[in-house]
Amino acid sequence: MTGSVLVYVQHLLGIGHLRRSLRLVDALVREGMRVTLISGGEPLHSPARIDAARIIQLPPIRALDPGFKVLVDGTGRPIDDEMRATRRSALLAAFTDEQPDALLIEGFPFGRRAFRFELDGLIEAARAGRPRPLIVCSLRDIVVVNPDPKRQTEIIDRVRNDFDFVLVHADPAFIPLEDSFPSASEISDRLIYTGYVTGDHEAWDAGKNLDETAGQDEVVVSAGGGAVGAALLRTALEARRQGCLAKLRWRLLSGPNLPESEFAALAERLPQGVILERYRSDFPQILRRCRISVSQAGYNTVLDVLAARVAAVVVPFASEHETEQSLRAERLGARRVLQVVREDQLSAETLASAVYRAISAIPERIAIDIGGARRSAKLLANAIRVPHPDLALLGTMGMIHS
Repeated sequence: MTGSVLVYVQHLLGIGHLRRSLRLVDALVREGMRVTLISGGEPLHSPARIDAARIIQLPPIRALDPGFKVLVDGTGRPIDDEMRATRRSALLAAFTDEQPDALLIEGFPFGRRAFRFELDGLIEAARAGRPRPLIVCSLRDIVVVNPDPKRQTEIIDRVRNDFDFVLVHADPAFIPLEDSFPSASEISDRLIYTGYVTGDHEAWDAGKNLDETAGQDEVVVSAGGGAVGAALLRTALEARRQGCLAKLRWRLLSGPNLPESEFAALAERLPQGVILERYRSDFPQILRRCRISVSQAGYNTVLDVLAARVAAVVVPFASEHETEQSLRAERLGARRVLQVVREDQLSAETLASAVYRAISAIPERIAIDIGGARRSAKLLANAIRVPHPDLALLGTMGMIHS
């Protein structure tokens, strides 16, 4: 082992944050790191090599609504001070036990402000450590931040005071951070673009011994984690009932977080030739064999679609002032990589029309950097080896070009 990394992630609604963190953990393990993952959301099936890392599951917290206004525990009850104290103690105990060389915090301080009750103490403990571990933010390509200048300043100050650098898991030639966070230039000396984080090893490991015909010439409709995917699944079924690509088999993947009542309602009257499943660990492989993909526009799903080079339609989640998926989808749609249907315009007719447009054209290819997982792992390993890291140097050390 060449060093130790403690990774903190909190997913609330979808599973994208956790999935990306799991892929980073996988890459860190492959790099020879000793890794502990602390997850604060609901548990999720892990990829093949994650068993080489230690997993600590905090009492789970999730969002009750797309606006993240109400946070609840695993039983659906609003979180209280007792639960906050329990989680805070468990988090600090894990840090004390591990004494990591690097602390990797997903999203914060750009998001997850509601978890300052435990993150403030964690960061304070890290800053007081002797030797002090590196404190790093792991950030996706697009952030959703209140445009209030005070909020922007608060984030900038927090990064400057507490974080050694921010790993931006994106390609600046495609979507630079300033497109969603205008104040990014004020912390440019802390930003390191890693490229997008994909599950290159995970996809093939997970697909072993599964049905190798699944997805063949199918219409694959996926709803990510499923917490906000019910409307897309219902609309896709209606489009199929109205005859859209009725000669092909349709496979609907609802995601693990679709409410059971919604899943049962979908399953009750499935047309012949339609399959409904919760989850497929071989989803990336299924995409490579399908006729067309219909999905939302989350980080991981879009990367899987691009890797498959398949005809695609995306319906970006855009409720409650969410702009992340819409920005990503608009960029890809403008380059004719896929077809986009706005959430507020979604109907069986608009979806079917987009499906036919997508399969009648050859999707344009787009060159984006997808080396983010391996590059992040190598960068952290190099940073641990260098007593006083030079951020400019770390940005070029151990680079892998995909």
